[in-house]
Amino acid sequence: MAKILTGSQVSEFHKNGFLPAFSVLPSDQAVQLRANLESFEAENDGVLKGSLRFKNHLLFKWLSDLIRSPRILDTVEDIIGPDILVWSTDWWIKEANSPQFVSWHQDSQYWGLDTDKLVTVWIALSPSTIQSGCMRVLPGSHQGPDLTHEETYHNDNMLTRGQSIGHIDEDKAVNLVVDTGQAVLFAFRIAHASYPNQTDDRRIGLAIRYIPPDTQQQYSEQDSAALVRGTDNYHHFELEPEPRCDFDPVAVAFHKETEEIRRKILYHGTKWTTHRT
Repeated sequence: MAKILTGSQVSEFHKNGFLPAFSVLPSDQAVQLRANLESFEAENDGVLKGSLRFKNHLLFKWLSDLIRSPRILDTVEDIIGPDILVWSTDWWIKEANSPQFVSWHQDSQYWGLDTDKLVTVWIALSPSTIQSGCMRVLPGSHQGPDLTHEETYHNDNMLTRGQSIGHIDEDKAVNLVVDTGQAVLFAFRIAHASYPNQTDDRRIGLAIRYIPPDTQQQYSEQDSAALVRGTDNYHHFELEPEPRCDFDPVAVAFHKETEEIRRKILYHGTKWTTHRT
């Protein structure tokens, strides 16, 4: 029996590849998490770059707690089952009136994970609207064949390789508007994109990537994940330490070790060697 979602919502997710916005945090808590993030940025030369954009649940205790939120995990469990790992956390921050965008792509083409069950929970710490460049998805595209991508390495493209699908029918795309403290769910293989932020506020999104433990990494002999619910009976990923405080030395050292592994996975099959920031 589902814990959070109705049977029709689970069916909708499997059919369309996404679920629209639902609340995961009180707005005041979301505002506090944004303040935590921006306080760190202010003390460290501005916006997050490079390896500081990913696996921050190893650096910040408050983010480690968030990925283990019962409200979020109950929802994810309704989709992928009771044993749950977090493969990554990734910040998607568009500065105010910025030209940055995300081209149409499928995450499944680039991460080396052999599962169709990966679920992304995308949480807004500021309003993600059409004007601020909210995510757009192509319903049902997760069920079709893999789409052809071109690697552009465009300076304003937030993707590591500027990967881009051509010939998307924009009339069939759906905008996923998300208010502060809300989240959307989307499937690993769904085609998605977002346009530039044309507002005077930052668009701050956090993507949490949840996978079942039977998932395997095909692009590297090494990879890691955090066990956040249930049991890992497969041991395909090195289990990550849960930080006891912000910048717990053990977790920080582990995060440092993941940088090169992450780079090799994201740039698998290319000669590009410099990690995009």
